[in-house]
Amino acid sequence: MTKDKIKIGIMGFGTVGTGAYEILRKNEDALKKQIGAAIIVEKILVKDLNKKRAVFVPDELLTTNADDILENTEIDIVVELMGGVEPAYSYIIKALDNCKHIVTANKELLAKKGNAVFEIADKKGLAVEFEASVCGGVPVIKAFRRTLNTDRINRIMGIVNGTTNYILTKMAEEGSDYEEVLEEAKAKGYAETDPTADVEGYDAAYKMAILASIGFHMNVDINKVSREGISNISKRDIEYGKDLGWTIKLIGMAQEIDGKVEVGVSPMMLPAAHPMATVGGVNNAVFVNSESVGELMFYGPGAGQMPTGNSVASDIVEIAKQIALGNKQLLDCDCNENKEFMDEVHSCYYIRMDVENRPGVFAKIAGVFGNFEVSLESVLQKKTKGESAEIVLITSKVNEKSLKKAVDSIKALDVVNQVFNVIRVEGNGMN
Repeated sequence: MTKDKIKIGIMGFGTVGTGAYEILRKNEDALKKQIGAAIIVEKILVKDLNKKRAVFVPDELLTTNADDILENTEIDIVVELMGGVEPAYSYIIKALDNCKHIVTANKELLAKKGNAVFEIADKKGLAVEFEASVCGGVPVIKAFRRTLNTDRINRIMGIVNGTTNYILTKMAEEGSDYEEVLEEAKAKGYAETDPTADVEGYDAAYKMAILASIGFHMNVDINKVSREGISNISKRDIEYGKDLGWTIKLIGMAQEIDGKVEVGVSPMMLPAAHPMATVGGVNNAVFVNSESVGELMFYGPGAGQMPTGNSVASDIVEIAKQIALGNKQLLDCDCNENKEFMDEVHSCYYIRMDVENRPGVFAKIAGVFGNFEVSLESVLQKKTKGESAEIVLITSKVNEKSLKKAVDSIKALDVVNQVFNVIRVEGNGMN
């Protein structure tokens, strides 16, 4: 049965919600021609009815009662923009139980509860669209789900958090300290008052779990996604990276090798010639390697009212077209295959440490590395101050577990004052 009016309910009306609302309102006539039906915003769930808003919304559209949307039989699509797992998850489940399609931008919910959501939607023939959950205005989800669904993706690298990319970019451009740039990011609204989710890699980990689940058609356990943030990165690491021809970025990595996968987030040294190395400011990028297409990069604004709002509006239109035509929705996110995570990850590493400035020190350090089968490609003495010296070591490709054991043993040596940082290197930057 075709419909000439498709009604939606929006749950959460912050930056993204108001952006999506404005886009739908401004493009009302054009979208009606494109879809063959009018999109009507029926209800908007807010916390405070009296809050002053940047966009005009008729009072009768606003409600503080979720059931005005979830139990409304006229609403076809529920747009969840609340964030967090609860009550958003309970609302989505109730919406699906009441045969409503879902659009969400909630990366944490999808990373932790996505399989349950998709399973229910599949059984009921309902759509779940989530373009805005990763990379804001960059249409990477649709590319994975629609264009690359016939290809085999081998590797995904992502700069998927704008806050951390802004901080690292400013540190590199201005030689500033981490804490100084973090405060600037807060003042400009790029970082939250509590920036933990961004700077410690949680936000990026959720997004990489989503990308890996789509790219590798698998159920990704968020608890198995390795995570390391940028709070330990100093301007000295960035300076030394530049000297070596590298740029430090917070990189989400997902790759499949021989049926086993690695999914994680960590600071990484990228060769200056790598396409991701030039992604600056709050921008996001996803670099993909696949068997048929080869290398692709998606780049653009990773956040913001209108870019992210556009992704939400695009998802609404996608579902609305199918509803208008009377088509049954088909699940196109077969993210349910169980695959093993890699037991061993191999990479090159940059290590910066402070050691005693006397003969025999390096022999002790090299001996420990040798005991754990860690080969060193180069050793650079960067600064000497009195009885201590700062050195940088670059390893050949090594087993990550062996490296961690070696570093733990090195920290216990009486000639080692401090190990400041161990940073993964993409490829062999010394070649």
